[in-house]
Amino acid sequence: MREPRLSPTGSARRRLARLLVGSKLREVERDLILETLARAAGNRTMAARMLGFSVRTMRNKLAEYSAAPSHIANDDQPDRRELAC
Repeated sequence: MREPRLSPTGSARRRLARLLVGSKLREVERDLILETLARAAGNRTMAARMLGFSVRTMRNKLAEYSAAPSHIANDDQPDRRELAC
């Protein structure tokens, strides 16, 4: 299965970084992981490969987000049941 293109080019990545200045790294990481998981149609293995880390790390990150305090979660984030894909 072919993975969707995820990585922006250098200039696009710099523009994106400028938009994220002032954001908490933990929140940016969570959003990127959840968006990648959505792009991979919930396939944790594919999402982990797209992000360059192991499926175990993906599982641990998703468990961490499920256990996160509610002030970290956004209304536009998937339901916790969806994270258990």
